[in-house]
Amino acid sequence: MTLSLFPTGRNTPANLLPYDGSVNDYGAVIAAEKADVYFSVLAQEILWRHDEVLMYGKRITTARQTAWYGDKPFAYTYSGISRLALPWHSVLLEIKQTVEDCIRPHTPAVFNSCLLNLYSDGLEGMSWHSDDEPELGNEPVIASVSFGATRKFAFKHKTTHEKREIFLQHGQLIVMHGDTQTHWRHAVMKSKTVHAPRISLTFRTILD
Repeated sequence: MTLSLFPTGRNTPANLLPYDGSVNDYGAVIAAEKADVYFSVLAQEILWRHDEVLMYGKRITTARQTAWYGDKPFAYTYSGISRLALPWHSVLLEIKQTVEDCIRPHTPAVFNSCLLNLYSDGLEGMSWHSDDEPELGNEPVIASVSFGATRKFAFKHKTTHEKREIFLQHGQLIVMHGDTQTHWRHAVMKSKTVHAPRISLTFRTILD
């Protein structure tokens, strides 16, 4: 099922999920012209690298590239990969401030880290997973900002297998919180019709 999200009120972002969690859509919180500048800087100046993930007992190099930044060298382990956070890039801090300002009326979250993904085209995606690593604690608040190509982002309930989907656009912000990571998996769906790159920033709070 594909569901388009529209704010139900100026200060009430819509919730994509029907139950067992909250995913709020804030829409395009960064204007297109500024989002273009951010995309260019992130693509050129972030220290991107391919991950080597453990799948079915084998180490596989991912097509997408990632980066991990934060307040200090936080250790973060996901998909069998361990990373130490790099010092913040000034553009990441600027975007982080915009995100925190947007969500402050609804959650007091202050993020201390950011995981970035670079997808060169629609043939690169992210398989079903939950952001439920111990470092994030219970009911983490995770804010995701998209730049570049529009991509389908999907959620699937772990028990009922019900799905929700949204097309994330240039400068758009969504926030996952509550029981979302406990009950739902999410994925970036592949597409043969997308030929442009996308960068996603997922701001998180690592427990110190």
